[in-house]
Amino acid sequence: MSGVREIAFDTETTGFDARGDDRLTEIGCVELIDFLPTGNTYHTYVDPQRELSAKVTEITGLTTEFLKGKPLFDDIAQDFMDFVGDSPLIAHNASFDRGFINAGLERAGFTPYPGKRFIDTLMIARQKFPGASNTLDALCKRFDISLATRTTHGALVDAELLAKVYLELNGGRARNLDFKMEQTSVTVTTARARPRPAPLDSLITDEERVAHDKFVAEKLGDNAIWKRYS
Repeated sequence: MSGVREIAFDTETTGFDARGDDRLTEIGCVELIDFLPTGNTYHTYVDPQRELSAKVTEITGLTTEFLKGKPLFDDIAQDFMDFVGDSPLIAHNASFDRGFINAGLERAGFTPYPGKRFIDTLMIARQKFPGASNTLDALCKRFDISLATRTTHGALVDAELLAKVYLELNGGRARNLDFKMEQTSVTVTTARARPRPAPLDSLITDEERVAHDKFVAEKLGDNAIWKRYS
């Protein structure tokens, strides 16, 4: 393991125009170490200070009333940046999420993140599966990732799904297991016993030798196996 830290994240917004009147409504982040979620997450709702359309409510489940009184982006910007640190940011269709995050950072007086900080899983998927549907839902189905936890598009739920998709796009869980066994060469040396200059005296007594010879003569006779080679 190399200990590489990355952040899979997703945003929900009031619309598509990051530089216009639309604003963030929710941010969800999942910390990854070596492509695997650590369980460390960041999640917040954001008061966009404007009305949500019926379509946005249908997609995200969020309402204008629910978001009223939630923190403004200016209030959570530092917490978000502290969680992210200097880690790469992974998003699906990253230009969209990057646009809203950077627009919010600039309005709050912070330096926006450079494009090179972002990893776009949509671009990766299009390279791997050209011509196929590469929405987050489609990729979850392709990789057999359950969508049971998602009833609407929530930022944290989608970030957790994205983390699983990102792992699969990079080879799946097998990439985190080292199946390569190092081949080692083992040399076995067999030592030859050197002959003794003089044989050891027998430890068998005369009585034991006589008893043994009698046993062999009575029980085995000429069938004793060693007699075949004498």
